[in-house]
Amino acid sequence: MEDLHEIFTQFKKDFPEVHRRHAEEGEEIHLRGGPLPEKVRLLLKVVISAASRHQRALETHLVKAREAGVTEEELRHALLLLIPTCGFPAFMEAYSACRKES
Repeated sequence: MEDLHEIFTQFKKDFPEVHRRHAEEGEEIHLRGGPLPEKVRLLLKVVISAASRHQRALETHLVKAREAGVTEEELRHALLLLIPTCGFPAFMEAYSACRKES
């Protein structure tokens, strides 16, 4: 996947070894960390990013989820789950990003 954010491209240039180790750790956790299917892992990353209000991560994980076949209906349902725990404003921020990226 192409970098969505220029700052991530710059990070990779400035800290190539840190990026390499970070990417390896992420791959290990995502692919071999447990029994969750890929679609569930991707939806979790979307919702965790949204709940944490990490906008760049949310935008990135929305793209990755869509590329892997997660549907808009699945994304919307996952984001709705933010409302009872994180509140309506957190949902609206994430929903706005979701609509913008579609």
